[in-house]
Amino acid sequence: QVSLVESGGGRVQTGDSLRLSCVFSGDSFNTYAMGWFRQAPGEERDFVATINWSGFTTYLDSVSGRFTISRDNAENMVYLQMNNLKPEDTAVYFCAANDDGVGRIAARGYTYWGQGTQVTVSS
Repeated sequence: QVSLVESGGGRVQTGDSLRLSCVFSGDSFNTYAMGWFRQAPGEERDFVATINWSGFTTYLDSVSGRFTISRDNAENMVYLQMNNLKPEDTAVYFCAANDDGVGRIAARGYTYWGQGTQVTVSS
């Protein structure tokens, strides 16, 4: 059984940075693809970034160059470094995992989800 727990959210101002963390509990973390998604009030859950089992990354266009996803296979962790935050980045951020190792941009491609961490960016 896999569980995911996010942390690192908070309330910041435009231009600030945050680093989100997600701890993976389970076996064979290094074979999983990991993703970050976000959901604003009244909106669907949207793709932000993914990293596959080999470290290949894909980003939402609007966060490319500002956000960086990374993983530490020794610690079973995945991170989302968010720089130059904007008010439109405000959302609950979710960590997700799928066991076939393929990074996907569709939420339905992920089997396991964390509970989310709130990020609020004020102007």
